[in-house]
Amino acid sequence: MSDQEKADIRLEFSRLKQEHADFDAAINAMIATNCDPLQIQRMKKKKLALKDRLMKLEDKIIPDIIA
Repeated sequence: MSDQEKADIRLEFSRLKQEHADFDAAINAMIATNCDPLQIQRMKKKKLALKDRLMKLEDKIIPDIIA
């Protein structure tokens, strides 16, 4: 993997990590204001999908080390 590809992955990782934090804040605000539970559930599902994407990117950045 080239240095440019690694830099692109790290940039995408950072962007998604910030988006994940934004979803977390939005969900907490929705819960505090007694928003529609269905909307909260949808937001949580999107947040979980972001977390899955973050894990995949992290696996690309940090290679498996076989001891």
